[in-house]
Amino acid sequence: MLLREYLVDVADRYYQLHEERDSTPEEIERALAEMPSDDLAPPHGVFLLAHHAGELAGCAGVRLMDARTAELKRVYVRPAKRGLGGGAALLAAVEAAAGDLGAGRIVLDTRLDLVEARGLYARHGYREVPAFTDGPYAEVWMAKELG
Repeated sequence: MLLREYLVDVADRYYQLHEERDSTPEEIERALAEMPSDDLAPPHGVFLLAHHAGELAGCAGVRLMDARTAELKRVYVRPAKRGLGGGAALLAAVEAAAGDLGAGRIVLDTRLDLVEARGLYARHGYREVPAFTDGPYAEVWMAKELG
């Protein structure tokens, strides 16, 4: 459910920016099929859920790319729960999970229009790095060394 909400949120922003429309249910289903999150599970990944005031509030995932590097994926806080510190809490939890997986570095790719996400990452020590993926939606690449 949260992964679907995440995809609708980012897809709607993308389509509004580029085509002045929202995503369709068919596009969301296609994206779920084309970009599965099955690898955000042990033994090489983790998918975390955030709760606030007894309600499901957000999610974030991490997966190992190699023995030292983890990739941050699917960071999402429900709109009604934004501004309450959930994004920061999810980042801290996913960074700890990446460390538990043996990673010393965490990387991510995002889009230019996801300004709030890029701001969150920058406030928490992520810095822009050269491209390490070539996905159709990757426009900014960031990394952080884990302490």
